[in-house]
Amino acid sequence: MAVSRAEQRAATRQALLAEGRRRFAADGYHHVVLAEVAQGAGVTKGAAYHHFDSKAGLFRAVVSEVQRELGERVATAAERHEDLWEQLRAGCRAFLAAGTDPAVRQILLVDAPAVLGWDEWRTLDEESSARHLTEALAALAAAGLIPDQPVEPLSRLLSGAMNEAALWIARGGDPQAGEQALDRLLSGLRTETTRATS
Repeated sequence: MAVSRAEQRAATRQALLAEGRRRFAADGYHHVVLAEVAQGAGVTKGAAYHHFDSKAGLFRAVVSEVQRELGERVATAAERHEDLWEQLRAGCRAFLAAGTDPAVRQILLVDAPAVLGWDEWRTLDEESSARHLTEALAALAAAGLIPDQPVEPLSRLLSGAMNEAALWIARGGDPQAGEQALDRLLSGLRTETTRATS
């Protein structure tokens, strides 16, 4: 069966994304050369430029893919629990654990803020794992498990703290100590009545 042009383009794009991801995770953005990515993916340099127009364009697409997968990982961990509080804890723990993934560590936590700039990096984060965190906090506030409050600043505080902790773990920090610190931080959010019964 013949492969259509659209399928061929999609396969080429996917091969470039996979090879780019592998190299960005292993070598860091500044040490990757787009022509070498194309060669490693088995396509021409022209094909790489056609799909991504620059190394930065490929990196942006890789960041978006890794960020989306991380958001899915966080959501999947949270959805394993019925209890809203346990959903928050599981999602946050999944995010911290992702710091040990070389792609998350190098691509998302180290290179993306510097290469894309803080605003673009935050926008991508908002579309994935940060959105899940905001939704979880809103559900907890609505259920009376945390004090009723604007969840946006709380979400940003927690997100920033978890990004720092994930980076700390990625650089050799103790994941178990990170989880324990996270649990202590989260427990401080609970209302007095729910803290007393947990």
